Amino acid sequence: MKFKTVVSITAVAVAALAVAAPAHAQSDLRAAIAADYDANLRALFEHFHQNPELSHREFETAKRLAAEIRALGYEVTEGVGGTGIVAVLKNGDGPTVMIRADMDGLPIKEDTDLPYISTATQEDIDGVVKPVMHACGHDTHITGLVGTARQMMARKDQWSGTLVLIGQPAEERISGARAMLEDGLYKRFPKPDYALAFHVSAGTPSGRIEVPLGIRASSSDSVDIVVHGVGAHGASPHKGIDPVLIASQIVVSLQSIVSRTINPQEAGVITVGAINGGSKHNIISDRVEMQLTVRSNNEEIRQQLLDGIDRVVEGVAVSMGVPRKLMPEVIRSKTETTPPTINDKPTAELVRAAITEKMGDGYLIDKPRQGMGAEDFAYFVTPDTGVNGVYFNVGGTPEKDVKDAPSHHSPFFKIEPEPSITTAVEAMTISAMMLFDQE
Repeated sequence: MKFKTVVSITAVAVAALAVAAPAHAQSDLRAAIAADYDANLRALFEHFHQNPELSHREFETAKRLAAEIRALGYEVTEGVGGTGIVAVLKNGDGPTVMIRADMDGLPIKEDTDLPYISTATQEDIDGVVKPVMHACGHDTHITGLVGTARQMMARKDQWSGTLVLIGQPAEERISGARAMLEDGLYKRFPKPDYALAFHVSAGTPSGRIEVPLGIRASSSDSVDIVVHGVGAHGASPHKGIDPVLIASQIVVSLQSIVSRTINPQEAGVITVGAINGGSKHNIISDRVEMQLTVRSNNEEIRQQLLDGIDRVVEGVAVSMGVPRKLMPEVIRSKTETTPPTINDKPTAELVRAAITEKMGDGYLIDKPRQGMGAEDFAYFVTPDTGVNGVYFNVGGTPEKDVKDAPSHHSPFFKIEPEPSITTAVEAMTISAMMLFDQE
């Protein structure tokens, strides 16, 4: 993996940092975070890891997170957007800065050698009991939120403004951010001028930080396709309409949308993640169900891909003689959908400058994006909100192990908690305090 350490800072960004903290102040912050990790955060992380909960079912996670932050003196509201929590600390005049952490785990059975492995199971929103694992690092995020809350409270005399902390549900179903906004997040609570979040990355060396100046995560849309047919004996296919054959042709033809209809300089993904139909070798069924995920990096390509799916599905069905009354249904999810997450460039430059100024050289790196993961943090910072957002990565794997590290959403996923959490808390505290210093 190729990456470069960022050692230069734009003159404009450096000038925008109001007052550089004395060297001893930063050393005091780092020492305070290390002490907090040993005294509190290590055990809290292990608790969250051992007790994961599924999307929209983060009942105990939210309760524990709320209790931890309320104990520090924040005003905490629970049950926002379902299981979400909002903590507010008003500290005089100044900007409003929001820091968000997602809480949910995944329906995966953990298969690691960690002494605090999860053996949890839980009934999902579909009514099925499933194993649960923090296979994407959200346990790191909420632990980091508590650590940041503690450091910001301890330094109230060094900043002025309003701090809003968010424990967000259902990021894995890319629906929790929208649920909180629909429940009045920006109306019932102080609306932020700036929003920050971080994600631990198994593909980045421990303690290193990536702050993209633009695209941070792709859009994501879940699409279901129901292919209708006419049942018949497998030995008499001419007497039916075979939805398995039609669905198979649709799967192949969908790939032409990316390869032949969008600009080759643009990114796009259409993946058929599930296809289910039929019951026996010699029976032509009357229904096949397909599940797709669609990814892009901008709204124009996103719409082009979604429209292309409609066109291809109908075209394949017509070409194979499907009557109009049996045309396949294309159903776009109204909940599992999110636009791309794009960092506000001027704010990202300030964050990058602050991290290098206060933490020193060697922490900030740049490396190419790997894949087209999505994030519903995007809803908090869409252009119509007027909120300037920055979402950064914090490495979670020893550098020697990065190449072979299990991916996110793997049963083998694990990160180094101490450098991940302490680095994230330090970077987030520095970034928030810098933003409070902006006019």
